[in-house]
Amino acid sequence: MLKDKIVETGPEWRQFSEDGKESRSRTGIPTSIAQHDMGLATVIGVSNRDASGRSLSGPMKSSVERLRTWDRRSQVHESTDRNLRQAFSELRRLSDKLVVSEAVTEKAAYFYRKALERGLVRGRSISSIIGASLYAACRDGQIPRSLKDVAAVSNVKKKDLARSYRMLYREMELTMPVADPVRCVSGIASRAGMAEKTQRRACEILRMAQAARISAGKDPMGLAASALYVACTLEGEQKTQKDVAEAARVTEVTIRNRYKSLRQALGI
Repeated sequence: MLKDKIVETGPEWRQFSEDGKESRSRTGIPTSIAQHDMGLATVIGVSNRDASGRSLSGPMKSSVERLRTWDRRSQVHESTDRNLRQAFSELRRLSDKLVVSEAVTEKAAYFYRKALERGLVRGRSISSIIGASLYAACRDGQIPRSLKDVAAVSNVKKKDLARSYRMLYREMELTMPVADPVRCVSGIASRAGMAEKTQRRACEILRMAQAARISAGKDPMGLAASALYVACTLEGEQKTQKDVAEAARVTEVTIRNRYKSLRQALGI
């Protein structure tokens, strides 16, 4: 019957630990495309004990150590595997620095694998392509992370990241959603130490700007920062343009220009 062939995803009912207690958790880690081997490779443990818990003899320890060495070497035998291992190690580091979810990391790994399959990585820096892939994943998931944020935690210049991202966008025919500046408000306000009522007022201003269609084509981070500065002036919160610009990682000129255009267009 069909139901007899369905893969069981529930707990392992007959798994026993070394202390004799029954465990109902499944064995092994889940598969992930953010690992060079998808998490499917064999791993020989570092403990020199057999299945019964007894220590291995001297000759057997040497044999197991040789097996461990060849097991590690076999996992990175191909140049593609070495490339993926280096790239995904960098991806994990960037993901931790930018504090993004596992779903975003997996999406970035997917973009990088596709770029590697199409030969887009050849002749280019692995760090720049993996950084661009992570930025593309953030854009795809509407996570408020800018190119400046990615460049700040990586060893790649913003100009090189932008060039790599444009190449991925063009060659892989990616479709990115329009960035919502409202999503950028909380991060900027948190770094600048603004009150909750100022954040709510800034969100209202941004929604008014979107309804009036004056936000199209504007940098979402700069627009969110300008709306926060407008909200500060309306709510009486003492924050300078420099404070907001540093929190948003944009220039004071951007804040000043967007501030004027928002107040004139919305009549506030």
